[in-house]
Amino acid sequence: MDSAAAERSEAVDAARSEVSGADPRLQRPSLSLYSDSSPSASVDSSVGPEQPVTKRHRKLLLKSSAAASSAPGGGEVEQQLKLARTQESRRRLLSEVCAKYQPGVTEQPVSQRQVSRVYVEDRSRLLYCEVPKAGCSNWKRVLMVLGGSAASTRDIPHDAAHYANRLLRLESYDRVGIAERLRSYTKVLFVREPFERLVSAFRDKFESPNSYYHPVFGRPIISRYRANATRTALRTGAGVTFREFVQYLLDVRRPVGMDIHWEPVSQLCNPCLLRYDFIGKFESLEEEANFLLQSVGAPRNLTFPDFKDRNPRAERTSSKITQKYFSQLNATERQKAFDFYYMDYLMFNYPKPFKGLH
Repeated sequence: MDSAAAERSEAVDAARSEVSGADPRLQRPSLSLYSDSSPSASVDSSVGPEQPVTKRHRKLLLKSSAAASSAPGGGEVEQQLKLARTQESRRRLLSEVCAKYQPGVTEQPVSQRQVSRVYVEDRSRLLYCEVPKAGCSNWKRVLMVLGGSAASTRDIPHDAAHYANRLLRLESYDRVGIAERLRSYTKVLFVREPFERLVSAFRDKFESPNSYYHPVFGRPIISRYRANATRTALRTGAGVTFREFVQYLLDVRRPVGMDIHWEPVSQLCNPCLLRYDFIGKFESLEEEANFLLQSVGAPRNLTFPDFKDRNPRAERTSSKITQKYFSQLNATERQKAFDFYYMDYLMFNYPKPFKGLH
């Protein structure tokens, strides 16, 4: 291996080590929260001034940058360094937001309930917090392959991924086991634009036949929020409208409780308390997931799957589809929904989805 190639390799190794082994308790710069003119999710590396991961990393990057752009594989090296810098920016922003809104939270003990959504993969020393509608089905498939309970992600049906995955949750360990894994494992979180995630959950649970969500959630929602509901609607719970669903979501006295498919990530995964090492985004899911898998030493033939097996004929929920659903609400309802997910927007640097929100 020539010297330029060695330097590029060392730079990438340094970048990967920031994902898989660095202490996420970064020094906090002065807080400056970002307005809705901030960059979108796809350009997180520009949040705030770019800072070098380490002094050593900067030297390696400067020495290898010229060679990296022209040498074989140089583009891949540059992209991996960019992804590492993006992770640093996301961790830094989260640290700033937590310092302002939840000061001292990291000094509190971690309870089993607070890690109830976190899955454990001991072989690769990974902790993954499940965020529904942000790629969690495929992440469970990946964890099953990493753990040896499946040979390929494509061999795992949807129900097996969720109900027969044999994956352990962090809450199943004693306090010592929880603390040790939180200290030494790579903690992973993948998020999604909050309104888009909400619409995706609504379409999945209420616009397709569902033997659980229609009777358990649909019936009480229709009973509470629909005037002159038919007997059939009250009996089956089918046909909940998006506006009725949002009324339920925003009601402080909901007729039925919260559900993980639309619970804010800031509550579901306790990011201020658990201090995640890797914060990925659904909007660039495959690229970031594969970067993470490389960083933790996963088998080379294991890549993140891209298939959609829930309602495969339905178009994926996009920004355009999300706008269509939210157009059914008035400005006050949209503002209240934004307030409900405000911490998710703030923590993960998603811009305001509508004009006029404050």
